[in-house]
Amino acid sequence: MVRFALSQSPETKEQSPLFVTRAREEKNALVAIPSAGRSTPTPTLKTPTSAAAAEIAITTAGKEEWVPLLKHPIFHTRTPPSGSQQRNLSAWDGSSRLYLWDPDSHLLHLLPVRFTDEYPNVPSIIESSPSSSKVLRPDVRISFEVHRISVNRNGSALFLYGPARLYVMYLHQRKPSYDGAVICRTVSVGSKIFFDGANALRILRVAWHPYSATHLGVLSSDSVFRLFDLSADLEQPEQEYYLQPFEPGGCPSAVSICPVAFAFGHEHLWDKFTVFVLFSDGSIYVICPVVPYGSGYSCESIDEIYKDAHAFGLNSPNSQAVSNSTVAIAWLKATFPGLAEQSVEGSNRVEIKAMPYAPLDSSLSLQGPLRRVHHNDENKNSKAECEGRAVDFLYNSVGKDSLLVVAWSNGQLHIDSLADEVQPVWNEGSSPRLRVDSYGNISGVAMICESKLQGLKTVKLDHIANPKIARDTTDDVWLGNPPPLLRLSIVDLALPTSALNSGLLSVFADPLLPERIYCLHGGGVDSVVLHFLPFSDQSQGGVGIAKAPSVHVVLSTCHDETCHPSPLCCFVPMAGSFGNSWIVGVTSSFECVAVEMRNWDTTPPISIDKLKTFSISAEPFESATEDILCKDVLNGPKVVLVPSSLSLRSLSPESFEGKSTLHHYLKLFREAYVEYAHKVFVELRHHEAYIKKAVKDQYVRLSEVKQKLNGVDAREQSLNDRINRSVQFYGHLEERLQRFRTLPVAKKKPLSNAEREFKSQLERFSRLELNAMHSSITVMNTRLRRYVQSSQTVNTPQKTPVARNRLDDQVSHLKSSLEKLALVNSENSKKLKSIEGALTRKERE
Repeated sequence: MVRFALSQSPETKEQSPLFVTRAREEKNALVAIPSAGRSTPTPTLKTPTSAAAAEIAITTAGKEEWVPLLKHPIFHTRTPPSGSQQRNLSAWDGSSRLYLWDPDSHLLHLLPVRFTDEYPNVPSIIESSPSSSKVLRPDVRISFEVHRISVNRNGSALFLYGPARLYVMYLHQRKPSYDGAVICRTVSVGSKIFFDGANALRILRVAWHPYSATHLGVLSSDSVFRLFDLSADLEQPEQEYYLQPFEPGGCPSAVSICPVAFAFGHEHLWDKFTVFVLFSDGSIYVICPVVPYGSGYSCESIDEIYKDAHAFGLNSPNSQAVSNSTVAIAWLKATFPGLAEQSVEGSNRVEIKAMPYAPLDSSLSLQGPLRRVHHNDENKNSKAECEGRAVDFLYNSVGKDSLLVVAWSNGQLHIDSLADEVQPVWNEGSSPRLRVDSYGNISGVAMICESKLQGLKTVKLDHIANPKIARDTTDDVWLGNPPPLLRLSIVDLALPTSALNSGLLSVFADPLLPERIYCLHGGGVDSVVLHFLPFSDQSQGGVGIAKAPSVHVVLSTCHDETCHPSPLCCFVPMAGSFGNSWIVGVTSSFECVAVEMRNWDTTPPISIDKLKTFSISAEPFESATEDILCKDVLNGPKVVLVPSSLSLRSLSPESFEGKSTLHHYLKLFREAYVEYAHKVFVELRHHEAYIKKAVKDQYVRLSEVKQKLNGVDAREQSLNDRINRSVQFYGHLEERLQRFRTLPVAKKKPLSNAEREFKSQLERFSRLELNAMHSSITVMNTRLRRYVQSSQTVNTPQKTPVARNRLDDQVSHLKSSLEKLALVNSENSKKLKSIEGALTRKERE
């Protein structure tokens, strides 16, 4: 099942980060790709490699026994379940608990884990205690297929969501069961909105808010982002944002209004109040500010935002900047009471909580789509096209850089950085819908977020190596423009077709090294390490030289184009107790894989062969090159500078100056050579066993190489015969090719560039536009049925004429919208058929 293997040392290759980085060759999908910009030796994979190491790692503390995580009793071979391949059924609470959802028994496994690095001759491993492990069972029946689970920041709750249902398990509210399992209280979230059915809304993405342990963000297929507060109401969302994207200067397409994923911002200024939304055509939109009611924030960070708005907004010579900053400051004062007094007088408060607030005459603007920074010699209207559709999204804050990673269905990763600060923008004249309690306090808000139809200024860069953009100037600050994107790299993972068809891509961030990004796909796991962060490098005094990222195959389950990949159903990055990162994965047959990511810029690849049995061998250590002695020993002793002999001849050995000089140089020689000899002795003594083993391994490898050379000599004659036959066959094919070139079909004129572009647009329209149009019709039908059902259930005699007329107007408006949408759909179908007929006739000619 799992075979550990190391790759050769990567070669160095300089390339621009704007170009595509090939992650692997098509003929060898298991070899780590060249690391662009750095050349470091491949590190040794630190995993348990022998039965003796596993026995040493087993410790007993009282009655609690710790074993390697790979040998936990729950990991055993089973038949892979059928269903969706894009799922992640594992979660980590950030400290010592690993959660795994069993799709067969519908149970949640809680595994206590610890990281050990206390044995000098045994690599560090992840251990788990079978006696302390628990089986958690929901108190309600989970009948749907779970796609993903995640734990909140304090480890008290865990959500499970599928195509149309969302549940939350409270991990601390338990009661025992007769079969040894622990029953946990489980509740359904938004059951009136998300329910099973033919026309049900699809849940696209769910995530915990980073600044609240009780708030869940949910993005659904009706282009609505909802924020639920589990401590207040499980049915009604606290905040609802109806997304209405529109690209300035063009007509909105059906693909551009289909959301895919979202991500919350972190830490940096207004990013902590921002929600980034990705749509299927790759466009990214921003909603700011979005704050969970009752969430806590650092007083220092809020005060920094408050002072920044005063310094760059109110003091700006632009009236539009003054107006926008005034609205933002008013929102800060209303959301965080006492902020102005604290900023002036100072306070000892560490945390400040957000209060419910929403302007009565304006709604949040859907900023975007975010534009990219261009060079002077580049067409400002050019747009990076990518075959396929966007499938996953990741936001990560690294120093002063805010990274946005978009994964595409064709196996590419587009990595960008925000080139300016995110700022709050409201649309005046669009009043939100407020929900208040009996005391008059705001308990919920709903608003329509529309894009502003205005021309966006194109930002240019003179030199990509030393970017000077709007972040360092105040010309474009607080004007309401969405922040531009700086393209860092396009990474092509070069995945085989079987891996692309087996599951969509998912991206994760490393918990310790934010520069590292993991990509989970149908063929395994790849690691992308960024070596160029424009704003963080400049703040640290760097020269800002653009370096391409290094991409490595960490784990592979697909060896070639013909193999059937086995995607991972569980994947979680973990931060070790000794400052190193780990990744833990579980295959579809429920077998565990744990890999330590010790070196930050290169990682040896691991291959999983599902046709062979699982074994832990010492092969990775045999083929690895490791430093035997430390650098101080290899560099030699320190050089002692002895003055010229003429200066020493004037001193007498019996004099005080001569004795002092002689004592000084004796002391220097002792420090330089005697201590160096002691270091050499200690190093050789410490590495004696390792050197013996290395020499023995080299002799074994030498004998194996000799045997392989003898086999090559024996097969040399057969290889020569095969080469001769291949040359003859090649000549025969060349003759046939020459005859084929004389045929009239070979002289057929190819399509022009305009015709090819038109054909690709038609294919994209037939593949994506019609599907999106059908999904829109389905959503409209669902909404119409809900309105009809609600109108039937309500007692009509008690309605006032005004309410009845308003309901009739809404129903008639929905019917007219459906009729218009059906008419547009039929016209598009007729146009598509006529265009296809014209293309068919032209191809026949």
